[in-house]
Amino acid sequence: MRTRSQSRRRRQQQVQQTFVKPFDLEKPNNNQEPPDPPIVTMADNRTMAQMLQAPTEGYEDAIVVPAITVDNFELKHSLLTLVQNKQFFGHDKEDPHAYIRYFNKITSTMKFPNVPSTSVKLMLFPFSLEGAARIWLEKEPPRSISTWDDLVLKFINQFFPPSKTTNLHNEITRFQQRFDESFYEAWD
Repeated sequence: MRTRSQSRRRRQQQVQQTFVKPFDLEKPNNNQEPPDPPIVTMADNRTMAQMLQAPTEGYEDAIVVPAITVDNFELKHSLLTLVQNKQFFGHDKEDPHAYIRYFNKITSTMKFPNVPSTSVKLMLFPFSLEGAARIWLEKEPPRSISTWDDLVLKFINQFFPPSKTTNLHNEITRFQQRFDESFYEAWD
């Protein structure tokens, strides 16, 4: 029969045998070169106050307007108001092709000597957008639109994608007139 102290000693020995293991130190192989030391990057040299400031990069517009070298060039408030009177929202029922035609008509009403009309269009276009269309333009990468043609292409592809053209084409080709209705009723 065992006493309590003997049982306690026996458990301590088991615990020591179970949990304590000697370290296995590998001896370096003399035939191999030592591994390269880890690459440590330098810490940021900014002060804590500078690190806590909001970032100022990445706020550039998507549209790059070419430099205008004419002295005293200014867009009149009336032209901005004219453009903003009929804005494009990006709704499904809006026609982006018709909107570009309308925008071209509006911007062609004013001519500025020695200023390309495309520069004026690029400056005014952001003011003509609202809602989903404005969000689309703001999400475009900074400085990604440099010409009027770039802008029109991206605008049309966004709001009248090829899939929409295909769907409309399929809808027209699958058009059927029932026996008891006139063509006008069927088309309507």
